[in-house]
Amino acid sequence: MRNIQQMLRKALEDAMQHNYVPLNVAARASVPRSGGSRREMGYWTADELRRFLDQQIDQPFFAAWYLAASTGMRRGEVLGLLWRDVDLDRHRLAVRRSFIAVGYKLQESDTKTTRSERVLDLDDRTIAVLREHQKHQAATATTLGIATPNAVFRRTDGTPIHPDSFTQAFGRRVRRAEVPRIRLHDLRHTHATLLLQAGVSPKIVSERLGHATVAFTMQVYAHVIPGMQADAAAAFGELVFGQEARPER
Repeated sequence: MRNIQQMLRKALEDAMQHNYVPLNVAARASVPRSGGSRREMGYWTADELRRFLDQQIDQPFFAAWYLAASTGMRRGEVLGLLWRDVDLDRHRLAVRRSFIAVGYKLQESDTKTTRSERVLDLDDRTIAVLREHQKHQAATATTLGIATPNAVFRRTDGTPIHPDSFTQAFGRRVRRAEVPRIRLHDLRHTHATLLLQAGVSPKIVSERLGHATVAFTMQVYAHVIPGMQADAAAAFGELVFGQEARPER
């Protein structure tokens, strides 16, 4: 609502300068306050993520959760992924669409922003998980006598997975695991946080997440910056001065 109000205010301001309207009514409109503060971002350590995934291997959504964690893809992007967008041999996939719920009705949508449409490289373990999932999906379809779904993630009978059910299943499994409680969307935050902590360029992280700008990525993940700043300062001292950079105590 704030974005809409700002756009209307700017448009009507331009209209006033060209004498199209006598008054900028949007400038006088009061935008409702938010119903509450934004929920604090959650994320897992590498050990916590590994522990959770190890306990989900026999779960129907294991491959989907694994992919979300290893790529930082949004929920709708994971559910909207088609096999034709996945190149297992070249270890990459293309994010081109999103699967969303409007009310409780499902529909396919374009990605969130222009930058959201992107190509992501995949590691060997993620490829192995996807290959195993593909084999299981094909075998299940043969057993049931139905066509193999063209979507990477579908229910056993080939029907779409509702995003809310996907999220609720994740929540139930988190509660049973010996890990901190986080939301499904926090797998995306976990992916970004672990990469930044490992020294991966913020630009690369921004590209993997499909953010509009690197600045936005750094704003969202400001909690990682202090440690990165300290590491950068220490690295510079070592590069330029070597042992001399370490003061005697």
